[in-house]
Amino acid sequence: MSEDGPDLSVEEFVDYCRTQAGLLSGSVDTMTAEAEELLDEVDDLLDSFRERVDEAETGSADRPDAPTATPPEPSPDAAPAEDPLADLEREIERKQSLVEAKQARIATFRDLAAAYEELADELAAEAADGREALERVAAFEADRDAPAYFPERQTVLEAASDEEPDDEHAG
Repeated sequence: MSEDGPDLSVEEFVDYCRTQAGLLSGSVDTMTAEAEELLDEVDDLLDSFRERVDEAETGSADRPDAPTATPPEPSPDAAPAEDPLADLEREIERKQSLVEAKQARIATFRDLAAAYEELADELAAEAADGREALERVAAFEADRDAPAYFPERQTVLEAASDEEPDDEHAG
């Protein structure tokens, strides 16, 4: 151990950056699968919407299973009948918004993963020692709000912040 704390190696920070990039890439894979599922749901909803529009255009009288009786009038206290097509359209729009948000998040995670890989390469080629690597990684994570991407894992920035002595309260 040195006076400043544990001995730090550049290689440890290179490995850390590559691990972070791998974790982010795994999250991208998960989010991509989730987005694909949502897109499948949107496709199903669109198919249902098209079927209902076709039914509305051809008229329910052409369907053999169409009721022949007039539906009862709703009571004045009853909530107004919802338009099934409008409900379906809102659901499609909601799911599409979820897909767009997930795609934006995927792009952000990909960008951060690539930036971690780039930092790993830079550290391997340029960092003079572990202390410099630590400072560069902490600055990188602070600039990109990296802790927000790793809620279940402590980042170097968080670890370095936890280790800084609090001079005001030292006694």
